[in-house]
Amino acid sequence: MKNYGKCMVLAFVMIFTLAGCSKVDTMQETRQQTFDEQVDAVVESMTLPEKVGQLVMIGIHGTELNDDSRYMLNQYHIGGVLLFDRNLQSAEQTTRLTAELQGEAQKVPLLIGLDEEGGTVVRGKSFITPPPSAQSLGTAGDNTQAEAWARRTGEQLAKLGFNVNFAPVADVGDSSRDFSRDPQVVKKFVAAAAQGYESAHMIYTLKHFPGIGKGQVDSHIDRSNIIATKQQLAEEDLLPFKEIISQHDTEDFMVLMSHLIYPEIDASNPASLSPEIQTKLLRQEMGFNGVIITDDLEMGAVSKYGDFRQLGVQAVLAGADIVLVCHEYPHETDVYLGLLEAAEKGTISQERLNESVKRIVRMKLLRGNSPR
Repeated sequence: MKNYGKCMVLAFVMIFTLAGCSKVDTMQETRQQTFDEQVDAVVESMTLPEKVGQLVMIGIHGTELNDDSRYMLNQYHIGGVLLFDRNLQSAEQTTRLTAELQGEAQKVPLLIGLDEEGGTVVRGKSFITPPPSAQSLGTAGDNTQAEAWARRTGEQLAKLGFNVNFAPVADVGDSSRDFSRDPQVVKKFVAAAAQGYESAHMIYTLKHFPGIGKGQVDSHIDRSNIIATKQQLAEEDLLPFKEIISQHDTEDFMVLMSHLIYPEIDASNPASLSPEIQTKLLRQEMGFNGVIITDDLEMGAVSKYGDFRQLGVQAVLAGADIVLVCHEYPHETDVYLGLLEAAEKGTISQERLNESVKRIVRMKLLRGNSPR
């Protein structure tokens, strides 16, 4: 995995040369740079609007690159795209679309993702073999099947041009999306799935931190509280996340933040907007130094309680690296413009902005070029 990524880094940095340098000079300089220096050089070559664009992942409309989606990607320097069934018709069309999207990438690859969990949450069923639900895999008790399905799914998605899957679900609960109500079982199956995605060179996404298995309200509709003590969360809900964070390279996966409120940690803010949960718990206490991404900001749990120009800023100030806005172009535009204004005014400092951009660029250069 590491060797594959480093080879792709060299190839990609050679393609996207820095302004003012000849190709020969840049290639010679790249060979002498450490990987961290390569990341720094890419980030330093970005304008402020380009940096802000890396913090936003959007949904688009249509089954091909059109004027609207091209405008969003180029005007706002968007760093990632999440596709849905509305974008997918066939393997050939999807492969063409992801290639067209990637052709609009500026300096680093786009993150192009899909929600292919299995069970009820699958996309492109006519040409992507749908995995079994997490619950059915967990009930069967054979975690090697979780690994095998993750590898198979990752390989299918990579051939179609995706480099991110928004799976596996690491929640401890009894829905069809959860492996089990037993945290030890969930830990084992999530670790197996992680191994499968890594074998397929597919960035995966642990969700929904710090766990929504105890939730009673669908966060697509509204926000609610998770009633659990810090000890309960630590011994149950956080266990699968801890396992992957401690045992796997952080460039291999993202952690997606839930929109629920955990009163024992932060009684005022949902996890996606909480410094206590993102920066203090996940970053400082659990030691995660990879990419944090929010759940979709258009979900009722947050969109009912804030303005899109402010929600993205709140999320980044809380610790998020990427904000996800999946459906409406005006909302996506507002999130980007809100972040840009905050960066220009210093509400989001240059240091804070660069921290996120470096994490994102590092992941993209190491893992963003999935083989087809």
